[in-house]
Amino acid sequence: MTPQQPQNCVEIEHLRKVFTTSKRVGLFGRTRGEALAVDDICLTIPAGQAVAFIGPNGAGKSTTIKMLTGILTPTTGTATVLGYTPWKQRSALTYHIGAVFGQRSQLWYHLPPRDTFELLARVYNLPMADYRQRRDMLIERFKLGEFLDTQVRKLSLGQRMRAEIAASLLHRPKVLFLDEPTIGLDVIARQELRDLILEWNQNEGLTVFLTSHDAGDIERVVRRVIVINHGRIVFDDKVSTMRRQYLGSKILSVKFATLPTPLSLPGVETLKHTDYALKLKVDTAQTPIEVVMTEVLKAGSVADIAIEDPPLEDVIAHIYSETEAVK
Repeated sequence: MTPQQPQNCVEIEHLRKVFTTSKRVGLFGRTRGEALAVDDICLTIPAGQAVAFIGPNGAGKSTTIKMLTGILTPTTGTATVLGYTPWKQRSALTYHIGAVFGQRSQLWYHLPPRDTFELLARVYNLPMADYRQRRDMLIERFKLGEFLDTQVRKLSLGQRMRAEIAASLLHRPKVLFLDEPTIGLDVIARQELRDLILEWNQNEGLTVFLTSHDAGDIERVVRRVIVINHGRIVFDDKVSTMRRQYLGSKILSVKFATLPTPLSLPGVETLKHTDYALKLKVDTAQTPIEVVMTEVLKAGSVADIAIEDPPLEDVIAHIYSETEAVK
């Protein structure tokens, strides 16, 4: 089946999901209640866009992904992915989307990745010539050759995640849902995986819907970020806008060639201090960064100086705290 080609790859209108809960009371009694997981979400994602969907644990991220992939049916509201209603047309939609869940594997645990690829080719009814061409290209790009015939249970986490994403791309999906794809990976493996996701988004026009707790994933892979908290969207804009809107400080790192004189300025906090180095956090609302730099240059002979934004985790935490304050 050929998917429809709407201008917006994902469209969500007033999506809501309520789970029924049960709690034991006394020895034999139980009471029923409700847990609101997703609360009136509305958003659109154009085809080819890479989006981060982030929030604290329990915010509703995974529940939203499960509705968009057809695993869960919403309580109320509507959503379409590539023109399909996921929970009503899940079988048809499956041929046009890929999904990778960091805590769950689509690879057969006791088989090598090559065997899973062969199985998926038959599941998706891929023509063998097209499949082999696509498979060989993915093997080369994801550098799977050295462990393609090794049982999945013997692979490192980084190797497994590369094979997971390659497997999800075998059938040329239009949308790739990634739920915590870099969780547990070391620094090098995370960076390699980010580069591959970004490359696929840019070169193949793949729409990427990413959830992650890792700020590096967000900064490297996407330009748009949607922040969800308590089931509601609290921020939806460019990553650069989020930084600008919620960034009121800078990190100033200085190395001196000579012993510096002490610094004392309003809104300037010393994060690290050695004889010949300083790391300062500057509240630019109290003291502009230019003023701080001038005072630093007066304090001693500067060998090196660098100005950085605070980590994105701090920005996200600021958004969460503002949301909590409004509640």
